Amino acid sequence: MLWSVWWVWIAGGFVVGMIELMMPGFIFLGFAGGALVTGVLLGIGVVDGESLSLLLMIFAFASLVIWGGLRLVIGTRPGQVKLWKSDIND
Repeated sequence: MLWSVWWVWIAGGFVVGMIELMMPGFIFLGFAGGALVTGVLLGIGVVDGESLSLLLMIFAFASLVIWGGLRLVIGTRPGQVKLWKSDIND
């Protein structure tokens, strides 16, 4: 099947990375990294490509970890999120 080919995951990661370049916001970068990690694991033979559910779990977990790491390193811009500590009625 097509999902069991390592270069398809790598190519998908590059395509999603290009989407990130067109719409910056570090949202698609996690998905691109997850696809690249999945493709590399398939390519070196760590993961068997027969199980689509296993590949999707690896993709989802890697994407989440990479996105969380990016949020820790890059963080939010000052003034991006307004936290209210008091209410207008207090």
